[in-house]
Amino acid sequence: MKSICAGGELSNKAIRLADVAKAAGVSQGTASNVFSRPQIVREEVRERVRAVAKEMGYNGPDPRGRMLRAGKVNAIGVVTSEPLSYFFNDPYARVLMEGITEACDAGGAGISLVSSQNREELAWNINSALVDGFVLFCLEGDSRLIELTRERTLPFVALALGFEDQSIPAIGVDNIAGARMMARHVAELGHRRVAILSLPFADDRFGPASMDDVHAAIYATSSDRIAGYFEGLAEFGIDTAKVPVFETQNDGQTTRAGLEYLFSQAEPPTAILAMSDRIALDALDWLRQRGIKVPLDVSVAGFDGVPEAALSSPPLTTVAQPIAEIGRRAVKAILDGASPGYREMLDLELVVRGSTATPKN
Repeated sequence: MKSICAGGELSNKAIRLADVAKAAGVSQGTASNVFSRPQIVREEVRERVRAVAKEMGYNGPDPRGRMLRAGKVNAIGVVTSEPLSYFFNDPYARVLMEGITEACDAGGAGISLVSSQNREELAWNINSALVDGFVLFCLEGDSRLIELTRERTLPFVALALGFEDQSIPAIGVDNIAGARMMARHVAELGHRRVAILSLPFADDRFGPASMDDVHAAIYATSSDRIAGYFEGLAEFGIDTAKVPVFETQNDGQTTRAGLEYLFSQAEPPTAILAMSDRIALDALDWLRQRGIKVPLDVSVAGFDGVPEAALSSPPLTTVAQPIAEIGRRAVKAILDGASPGYREMLDLELVVRGSTATPKN
């Protein structure tokens, strides 16, 4: 697009602050002050510089350049390999983002959502994001993206503790202990036919999971939670080798497939341990549609403690984690310049509601 330069000539060259200053007959420093600190420039000079800038099509200094020169852009990047819609559709992600936005508001920082299911695109987005640090969400098992983040030499915090590299700054919960609590709860109620609807052990896969699949899991959250379930059930003499595990992708479609599989068996479960509240809530809907009563016919337990769990019918028994607080602390750690080795584990709570009860037989 052509612009009018000094002298009325047309040019395809991008107009710079120096061009405006020359045309207005002032120094570049004075022209800069007109846009950044107008109160220290005489009114007639301000008006002349702005009029020239408007005529030349100059809208002011590029804020990105100004922020980069200052060494701070006042924004936190939230990184996930999930689609962008995940931040808005998933109940856990919504609560987490509430905590992140609260902390950003309190710290005067903005938020940049850095998302792509394509690994190459996500890597490019990480490299090009104008942020002061990163919250890494759902990046377990992807060491390359961790390294890309490290190469930016900006503070970052992973929202999971399951990384073998203890130098990765992380905040999260003890998934093994939380799952163990829930398994003990259903076993204490008297359930012995227990099934697990799991989070993914690997990408783009769902279906009945073997012990080989479990042991080869690339996601620490999934492997830790199933380890906790097995530990809790084993304490009550339940043979965990016979506990059916159905791997979902934490969505309605694969959860429904899992339930159809479990309830087609000769002895369907009397209790379902769902690795997320999202899976558990989808399970409640599927069971209700088929006239299978919860908890009379089958108990259902979740994990996360999202607000929807308290409002479901019946209200969902779950392991509640302080989701919003995790987000708030992650942002605070970044704003404070989280150092390598920063680790923080927050407490979990077993919340017993109406979706679990003693089995009828």
